[in-house]
Amino acid sequence: MELFLNASPWIVRHAGLIPGLTRHARVLDLACGQGRHVRLLAALGAQVTAVDRDAAALDTLRGVAAEVIVADLEAGPWPLDGRTFDAVVVTNYLWRPLLPDIVASVAPGGVLLYETFAHGNASVGKPSRPDFLLQPGELLDAVRPVLRVIAYEDGFLDTPARFVQRIAAVHPAQAGTSADPVRWPLHAS
Repeated sequence: MELFLNASPWIVRHAGLIPGLTRHARVLDLACGQGRHVRLLAALGAQVTAVDRDAAALDTLRGVAAEVIVADLEAGPWPLDGRTFDAVVVTNYLWRPLLPDIVASVAPGGVLLYETFAHGNASVGKPSRPDFLLQPGELLDAVRPVLRVIAYEDGFLDTPARFVQRIAAVHPAQAGTSADPVRWPLHAS
């Protein structure tokens, strides 16, 4: 399916953690650009909210069943105050002051899927400013103690060459008992 070709393999791999994905899960794609993950998740049955500051990029989502919000996440107020989602997806975007809002937007039982550039990326290309590159372990620190980390990577990818940090973390509010633990699905690599 062409939708999967454009999507981040990290998002595709961990989409199974999204509760009720094919039954209208509420998903936020933050700083979504032209919406590669909006398209994928909507096609899988999610109710997607797409947020970006670029109205022209968001305009490419016409015909996709999604709530579209044009908002400058860095200069304006948090546009989703009081709203929570079954999943929050963020790729190739970092604005540190928003990290607490992003974590708070994950509903009980929900998941955060986040992937962006990391320290070292300046040696291979853009972005290169430290403001836009995660420091080692920074995503781990941002989600704890609110979310439980299911998967985390911090390293180098070849095609295209880039340093990334990525995390899949769940809001454990609906965790099972020790006799009946929640089974968060993992996929063999």
